[in-house]
Amino acid sequence: MSNKQKLVLVGNGMAGVSVIEHLLKLAPGKYEITIFGSEPYPNYNRILLSYVLSGDSSVEDIVIHPWDWYKANGITLYTGQTVTAIDTQARTVTSDQEVTVAYDKLILATGSNPFMLPLPGADKEGVMAYRTIRDCEMMIDAARKYKKAIVIGGGLLGLEAARGFLNLGMKVDVVHLVDTLMERQLDRTASKLLQEALEAQGMNFLLDKQSAEIVGDQRVAGLKFKDGSVADADLVVMAVGIRPNVELAKSIGLEVNPGIVVNDYMQTSMPDIYAVGECAMHRGVVYGLVAPLYEQGAVLAKHLAEAETAPYEGSIVYTKLKVSGVDVFSGGQFLESEDCKTIRVHDEYSGVYKKVVIRDNKIIGAVLFGDTSDGTRLMQMIRDGSDISGMEKASILRDSAGEGGGSAVAAMSDDTIVCGCNGVSKGAICSAIREQGLTSVEEVKNCTGASRSCGGCKPLVGELLAYTLGDSYDRAAVKETMCDCTEHSRDEIVAAIRGKGLSHVREVMSVLGWKTEDGCSKCRPALNYYLGMIYPETYQDDRTSRFVNERMHANIQKDGTYSVIPRMYGGVTSPAELKRIAEVAEKFNVPTVKLTGGQRIDLLGVKKEDLTRMWEELAMPSGYAYGKALRTVKTCVGADYCRFGTADSMGMGIRLEKHFERLNTPAKIKMAVSGCPRNCAESVIKDLGVVAIDGGWELYAGGNGGVRVRAGDLLTTVKTEDEVVEYTEAYLQYYRENADYGERTSEWVKRVGIESIRKVVEHADERKALCERMDITLSVTKDPWKEAIESGKIQKDLYEVVEL
Repeated sequence: MSNKQKLVLVGNGMAGVSVIEHLLKLAPGKYEITIFGSEPYPNYNRILLSYVLSGDSSVEDIVIHPWDWYKANGITLYTGQTVTAIDTQARTVTSDQEVTVAYDKLILATGSNPFMLPLPGADKEGVMAYRTIRDCEMMIDAARKYKKAIVIGGGLLGLEAARGFLNLGMKVDVVHLVDTLMERQLDRTASKLLQEALEAQGMNFLLDKQSAEIVGDQRVAGLKFKDGSVADADLVVMAVGIRPNVELAKSIGLEVNPGIVVNDYMQTSMPDIYAVGECAMHRGVVYGLVAPLYEQGAVLAKHLAEAETAPYEGSIVYTKLKVSGVDVFSGGQFLESEDCKTIRVHDEYSGVYKKVVIRDNKIIGAVLFGDTSDGTRLMQMIRDGSDISGMEKASILRDSAGEGGGSAVAAMSDDTIVCGCNGVSKGAICSAIREQGLTSVEEVKNCTGASRSCGGCKPLVGELLAYTLGDSYDRAAVKETMCDCTEHSRDEIVAAIRGKGLSHVREVMSVLGWKTEDGCSKCRPALNYYLGMIYPETYQDDRTSRFVNERMHANIQKDGTYSVIPRMYGGVTSPAELKRIAEVAEKFNVPTVKLTGGQRIDLLGVKKEDLTRMWEELAMPSGYAYGKALRTVKTCVGADYCRFGTADSMGMGIRLEKHFERLNTPAKIKMAVSGCPRNCAESVIKDLGVVAIDGGWELYAGGNGGVRVRAGDLLTTVKTEDEVVEYTEAYLQYYRENADYGERTSEWVKRVGIESIRKVVEHADERKALCERMDITLSVTKDPWKEAIESGKIQKDLYEVVEL
């Protein structure tokens, strides 16, 4: 007869199983463990459900503890069974399949239920929640039959659902009750930046809208709002929040308000019954994020193991994650009040925003958007209550990448939490690396759990590996795959395309064994680019693999209209051209006309059905303001007009822009030509900058004018305009052939090193070969606006509005 105590866990989710995981390490022989789970799966990562929905992962990919883990640890697991009764006198639990198990200790980790709005018509076919694997499967099945979805809820879950629908080829509207997205995690500025980024991916937002009724007969046909307007839909998903699942607790008389009330050791109002996770209420708070739930679990596990532990006193809530590919972070009290001061960095052009909130010389909250590298450090300062009165204010929001990863991680204390999702500290990771001989991020993940959930801390884990192992850490041996769809790196994929003669996106996926049939929003555009770069003369561009702006050749705006920016070479125009732009703007009722930072005219608010007719009447080339291509060549007035000018900067800029227009590149390219070293055109902070000097020109590479301002490195000095074009061709072609898709030149030059790039472009034979390949590419480019004007099929497929 076993002397072990009987421990029953009701709920097989992340919070409850984390308790068991800790307990097995602390007291492996103390309990005979039984777990009940309502879903027919082992413990899986609910955070990654969006990857299953979008097709980027399978169910197996998001499992945290496979079936064998339960068996290896002597755990009895009942899946697909819901506990419906607890007998506190007999100390037993009974499931809906009449399985009864005795307990000495009982943990309730029943999680939460999705809240369904009590709207008229909510019982129609096609109305569902988004919470489980089964929900994902139903949504994927619906996407095969229907074309338009509405997601009610502009929080994280709703945005993930919307991103999944876009990946499944559906049009999607996101409806939100207030006028900003993720208002519980982001301030208004970050929210608006997020909205703009997601609109660029194809999401449509209906904000400040109150749902009134789901319309349709037997199946949903649309959503009606309180203002009387109606949005059409074949599918409505509610992602408006969760409610603690407390029905079982109520049935036995546990104190509930509204979650199961627990103390600092997760004990409920009845002896030997505990609660943890989204069903529990601690000091008046119910937590819905995974990090606090793991913190609760760690305390409960120590208590059950009878190990010494500090009480759980609540969590400082923070979120660091990717929302549909966009990095966001928020932590602590990030909304300002009268007794607070703020430090802000806002680069509207690059889409990066950082804010810290300070009270009494201490950071109490932060919001980061677009660049979250400061998040871990700021969160530790918030936790520690660090006094910042002696710090340089600019260093609080420093570019952590710029100071070197080694020095950044060396400065972190051992108790700094690196993986917030799983509560793994720097000290735990470094100890595991040394003691277990770990050499890769994957091994660290499997050993410590760090990066197991959202994956946002993977770069930091990599830096800790390099810091801990020193010279023995082989960065080159740690392969960075293109995305989760494949085990191959960028270089392996490009080599395979060349070596095997692969000619289209699906062929690459098939031959290289893609994990997902259709790829994802990260790999499909990249493959499309690499194929076009390798086979410029024969490859047929796959429009379906491009983001919406590049597919439509216009920037989509938040109201569903578009922005049209015709090309104005070197920022130079004529009275006739200006008059034509004005007349076209009047004819098509363009509501806003704006001068851009790149010396061009932006026509905002153009209807989709007007795009091709407007392009035709403008009779100007596309400015590619939407594409991963040459955007602009900014110029000063140069020697023709400026008394300081030493060369014809306008003429040089116009020549460069005409030469390289329509060139597809891994990321957007901005160029500038300054007529003298006074640099009025800001040439040294462009991807390629040209500066006139006495007797020649200097070429600067890899500049950036965003929040991570980077002065370009001197690439070369030449004497003639022909040489400017020649060296620019070689530099851009070398970048096209070697950079990762989406990698700006500023990142690429820093990664590769200007010396290695200079060595290539200054070698006569290599430069000649690069220029020849560039000339082939440039010879086959077409203006997409003209192509759309001349093709009835393109107009029908992309620009005609279909009445539903």
